Amino acid sequence: MSKQAIDINDVLEFPCRFPIKVMGESHPDFQLIMFEVVRVHAPDLEHAHIASRDSSSGKYVSLTITVTATSREHLDNIYRSLTGHALVKWVL
Repeated sequence: MSKQAIDINDVLEFPCRFPIKVMGESHPDFQLIMFEVVRVHAPDLEHAHIASRDSSSGKYVSLTITVTATSREHLDNIYRSLTGHALVKWVL
């Protein structure tokens, strides 16, 4: 049996609320900076749409940023902006 790639457009119906997980080293302004990076693409983003969690060691911070995605291209643009930022280690 062959595996087929799943197209996100077959799974998601746009517009939809979509959580993006962003991880980086702990920095006092990490959440604010990530808010500003995402808000360029999602002007309706509010601080209440971000949940933060520190690692047990306190070295890293994980954010879940929930956006209203309008298309696959919209999500791709957000992911590109986040992954290209110097403070970001991983984006899921």
